[in-house]
Amino acid sequence: MSRVLYELAAADPDRRFSPFCWRIRLALEHKGLAFEGRPWRFTETEALAFSGSDKVPVLIEDGRPIAESSVIAAHLDAAYPDRPSLFGGAAGQALTRFHVAWTDQVLHLALVPLLLLPIHRHLDDDDRAYFRRSREARFGKPLEAVCPDPEAQLAVLRKTLAPVRAVLRAQPFLGGDAPLYADHAVMGAFLWARGVGGPDLLEPDDPVEAWRRRMIERLGEGSRALASG
Repeated sequence: MSRVLYELAAADPDRRFSPFCWRIRLALEHKGLAFEGRPWRFTETEALAFSGSDKVPVLIEDGRPIAESSVIAAHLDAAYPDRPSLFGGAAGQALTRFHVAWTDQVLHLALVPLLLLPIHRHLDDDDRAYFRRSREARFGKPLEAVCPDPEAQLAVLRKTLAPVRAVLRAQPFLGGDAPLYADHAVMGAFLWARGVGGPDLLEPDDPVEAWRRRMIERLGEGSRALASG
């Protein structure tokens, strides 16, 4: 079976930085499914027209497009039940919805101000213009004014991670003894920052940093190269 994963990329096609795409890349590796990662950029909307989606990730399996990270993850677990589960069963899948919502609505909001300018620096001219225009409309101010005090915002981020830190003091992964999709959702945020050369987010002795290193060690060879920034 052929699989292609469309992933958000910077001007450098090997710089992948969407947290949503990263969580699907991790999910595919978790399942042991071979795939081709294909770079896609903000302004390349026509390249996805066939899929009915205007954003990534989009997974193509034997010509069938599947869009949106949570939909793709659910498809992978249902379609390949003989391979390692992403959720650990139906109850785990229900609980994972909280982890994903927390990541999207809390963790990402704390992280975005620290990453806007690093992302902008790595885009080509067309994407840079689009990114500035769309994000400045969203925040109602110039990109340079969104995060006037990075150190204070970094402190906010580290405080935001308190519940993750508490869990990881008790167990090696959010999924328990091994990672599940909850880990992939949260790790996608850290690979987002890593992919654009964002600031160091964690103290060396933080349990979240130890978990992040364990997750990096589990990456496949191709993903590890992309994660190097």
